[in-house]
Amino acid sequence: MHIKSEPPILYLGTPVVLVSTVNEDGSYNLAPMSSAFWLGWRCLLGLTAFSKTTQNMIRTGECVLNLPSVNEVAAVNRLALTTGSDPVPEFKLRKGYRHEADKFGLAGLTPMASETVAPPRVRECPVQLEARVTSSHGVGEDNPLQRGFVLCIETRIQRVHAETSIMMSGEENRIDPDKWRPLIMSFQQFYGLGPRLQDSTLGTIPEDMYRSPDMELARIRIAE
Repeated sequence: MHIKSEPPILYLGTPVVLVSTVNEDGSYNLAPMSSAFWLGWRCLLGLTAFSKTTQNMIRTGECVLNLPSVNEVAAVNRLALTTGSDPVPEFKLRKGYRHEADKFGLAGLTPMASETVAPPRVRECPVQLEARVTSSHGVGEDNPLQRGFVLCIETRIQRVHAETSIMMSGEENRIDPDKWRPLIMSFQQFYGLGPRLQDSTLGTIPEDMYRSPDMELARIRIAE
């Protein structure tokens, strides 16, 4: 039996990505996100237009997409509710975010040099994808209440670094899904391929604060 439902968010489970970028002063920013999916060697990222990560990516045209495993859950959680933006945007202040300049230090993670881009890789992440920004597209542009707020950023992967421990035996170009245990976020909580790993700091934000204007627009269109 199904019921009609209107969840404020539809984050049904996607891998966590730590996006590393370079700030204007040459320092590094590191931000966790999970609105990402891959098509071949392209990755599309859904990010707010006003985040420091977005601004850095648009300005420099490059980033590194670092994929943590379940072993890095505590480090990822330490980055929750922090932003590289100073001052903190109002919409993030309302959710409890604070400015943090040293994201790597806060998380206890180690930057390491990339081969093709300026942003660093995260040494502790088993998968590191060096990428260049190819385009960006507005999300929700049909709704004046959210126009210009969210971008879908398309990136092109140009170098893949994978920890040997997750590779198939005797294979240089195949990651073994039986060994790779990505960190998953589902409805603001951390999971692996199994039970929840720990409570998420991000999960302290009420889901209603993520309510989208598209929900009301959907009701109007159904009524029509």
